Amino acid sequence: MTFHPSTSEVLELAVEAGERWWGGSVDDGLSMPFGARPFARDLAAPREPLGPSNQSAPVLLSTRGAGGVVGAAVRVLLRGRCPAAVGGAASRSAGRAARCARLSCRPRGASSRRPGGPPARALFSGPQYNTWIEHPYTPTQDGVLRFARDLLEGGMPPGVVLIDDLWAEDYGTWRFDRARFPDPAAMVAELHALGCSVMVWVVPFVSPDSAVFRELEGRGLLLRDAAGETAIRRWWNGFSATLDLTHPGAVAWITGRLDALVEETGIDGFKFDAGDVRDYRAGDRTAEPAEPVDLCEAWARVGLRYPYNEFRACWRMGGQPLVQRLQDKPPLWGPSGIGSLIPEMLAQGMIGHPFVCPDMIGGGEIGSVSAQGATDQEFFVRYAQIAALSPIMQFSVLPTRVLDPVHLAAVRDALAVRASLLPRILDLVDHAAATGEPIVRPMAYHAAGSDDDSADVTDQFFLGPDLIVAPVIAQGATARTVVLPEGRWRADDGTVLEGPAQVTVPCDLTRLPRFERLPAG
Repeated sequence: MTFHPSTSEVLELAVEAGERWWGGSVDDGLSMPFGARPFARDLAAPREPLGPSNQSAPVLLSTRGAGGVVGAAVRVLLRGRCPAAVGGAASRSAGRAARCARLSCRPRGASSRRPGGPPARALFSGPQYNTWIEHPYTPTQDGVLRFARDLLEGGMPPGVVLIDDLWAEDYGTWRFDRARFPDPAAMVAELHALGCSVMVWVVPFVSPDSAVFRELEGRGLLLRDAAGETAIRRWWNGFSATLDLTHPGAVAWITGRLDALVEETGIDGFKFDAGDVRDYRAGDRTAEPAEPVDLCEAWARVGLRYPYNEFRACWRMGGQPLVQRLQDKPPLWGPSGIGSLIPEMLAQGMIGHPFVCPDMIGGGEIGSVSAQGATDQEFFVRYAQIAALSPIMQFSVLPTRVLDPVHLAAVRDALAVRASLLPRILDLVDHAAATGEPIVRPMAYHAAGSDDDSADVTDQFFLGPDLIVAPVIAQGATARTVVLPEGRWRADDGTVLEGPAQVTVPCDLTRLPRFERLPAG
């Protein structure tokens, strides 16, 4: 393997037989670990218009302890089944596992963590409830309160209520629309009394030809295109100008607006949407020199101010106390839907983002969810089981509206499993804040040797070092195969198994298979 730190210097690193690699873009999680087939990705290039976008980082990590932080602009290639990166450096650690590489790899930004640790604890200790699917583009004060009451009256635990798009007067104003939210402070107070925290959705966009647009354009705080004109970009909700977040004045303006909203209404934080690399162009004019990836990173840095946060697109920022959600998923069995959740969460963790969320349970891709009509109840249950032992569990569809008593009971069983393991999850959250280690980890994370065949297993994961989670992701499945590493393992049904082994376990609708490592001897 060859890394090219500059055009004049080449660092070569031998690739071992059977070695596998992680890194680059979460969008490519289904292709990871790299090494089984050729692959190429230009990380710094914007994706197709309105196409998928998630977290990316110029990082490569090996199942054999090698790690590399590549430069700013990056072309990650697999030549002859071996990864290479233009513009970086790499080293092979003394250890022999992917964990060694993850711990030795610190992208820029990873060492500066928020004093006090991870994002707000409430983001992990209870579910998140996003209004997006039940109230798409139509949130109102009465609707949000009814949404929360329906959840709690249906037996769901209190959590974080996230008010999604179109709560504000316009993009860029970031004040509640008083026609639909006549008393937002009273609404927030009532939600707090119910035991729920409150977040609202924001983007770095400003509606053109608005009073805010004219103010910001006059102050030079908006992104300009290559011709020097204010850039108007198409995104999924139309056309907008974009804040130039390389300008300190633009950062001060947006944080001032958000701080004022917190002060006036009592909300707890923000879902920071958009800011994708695709929203920017290489020739854009900015206050400080910046590439599209730098502008994506600048939006993420705004979120560091708020312990309650969520991002769906991010460049670099590994090790920072930022919640990272997967791209909106369609309600589909297979690799386009539920089959992508575990591979992409593993990719998130390996590039430095431990505080991951597998999108909204049942899928958050609004067009697909709406077009599907009746909910596939088995799919909803299996999705909830994956989310239950992920760092963050987010609902948007009301379970009591779409599930019959049998499937609703299965979701409640998944919530009970999470509750029983919540102390472990919260300990892992704290550990991740201190070390940058993933919470959801690949099977090869702790040990991968020449006789180990777990590196390519991506439909199960380690939750911390001692618990293997093997959710069901196949429609109609009543059993699944689980790969167990060396050691003694106690299954959730009490069975004790010896590894290394491949075992087939029964999986009725309510079972979420998991295996805890037992002490040797």
